[in-house]
Amino acid sequence: MTISGQIAWFALQVRGHYEKRVAERLYGTGYELLLPLYKCRKRWSDRIKEFEAPLFPGYLFCRFNPLDRLPILKTPGVIQIVSSNHVPIPVDETEISAVQTLVASGIPNQPWPFLDVGDRVRIESGPLRGLEGILIAFKGKHRLLISVTLLQRSVAAEIDSAYVTSLSPVRAPHPELAYREPRTTLVAV
Repeated sequence: MTISGQIAWFALQVRGHYEKRVAERLYGTGYELLLPLYKCRKRWSDRIKEFEAPLFPGYLFCRFNPLDRLPILKTPGVIQIVSSNHVPIPVDETEISAVQTLVASGIPNQPWPFLDVGDRVRIESGPLRGLEGILIAFKGKHRLLISVTLLQRSVAAEIDSAYVTSLSPVRAPHPELAYREPRTTLVAV
């Protein structure tokens, strides 16, 4: 599968905590990869340690020809290519581009539960200019959610809501979402 003459991105499901090892192996064999990482902190009894963890735990993205997928599947740690009826599903190129832009911006970000309700917004200025996502409020700050629909996973980045333009009408939060994430509310722009 190609998109405008270019081989598409696919999501690979990998063993837990093997994302970096699988990425190193595939990169070493010439594949183009995306393993977005974020900085997180873990507290132990005597100290706090900061380290990088995958934004999409258990997944990484790889650009390859789906007709030649056997070398990917034989890579130690790879469980499967995200597929439907054994046919690999390409990840939307704009979603991959949005994740790459977010990671390259250096703005603090973190994994976030996937949301399918709320207002879609576009960032009008700053390092994330042109990105579209869902605007939410969390702990008194505004954040932009960028989602990878195929994996039903999202990433949240703190933003200044003054830079945001609404792309859809305001909707009330879905009751099920409010129950699962009581601290998450939608923000009208």
